[in-house]
Amino acid sequence: MVELGTSAPWFSLPDSEGHIHSLDDASDSPVVLIAFICNHCPFVKHLADELAALSKEYSSQGVATFAIMSNDVDTYPDDAPPRMREEAQMRNYEFPYLHDADQGIAKAYQATCTPDFFVYGPERTLVYRGQFDDSRPDSGTADGKDLRNALDDALAGRPVTHPQKPSLGCNIKWKPENNPNS
Repeated sequence: MVELGTSAPWFSLPDSEGHIHSLDDASDSPVVLIAFICNHCPFVKHLADELAALSKEYSSQGVATFAIMSNDVDTYPDDAPPRMREEAQMRNYEFPYLHDADQGIAKAYQATCTPDFFVYGPERTLVYRGQFDDSRPDSGTADGKDLRNALDDALAGRPVTHPQKPSLGCNIKWKPENNPNS
């Protein structure tokens, strides 16, 4: 896992409509949440509606959320931008859902799975990386407890004191030339 205190890698990525969004869009936000997600992963599907609700709730407190989809869409066409647009509309995502076509941003963030969450404080240094909560597709209801605790601490200017458990989900579907495991 990437070390706490690491600076947020800058990005500039298109959403499913082709509009470009960057980390600079959050310049007035005290806290930034980066979520690596996709459409087809059962772990993401399990928490997607709660992620939409959590993001809406925390945006009113100044948290800027960006979701990034980095899977190889040639191998996983259900994750391609037209399907991303459908997913964002169905789930009522109010945050940009961005396409990392060359997978460079996933590599820069050291994201390994979907979902994978990263919280950055006012100086854009990493204060939390890990899971949404302890629920899983086959057990429990997603409530975002771990991520909510981290966001509350970051907004209050406190260090995140709750345990940071690695995310669990589907591996990012790397293009053959980008696969860090080969």
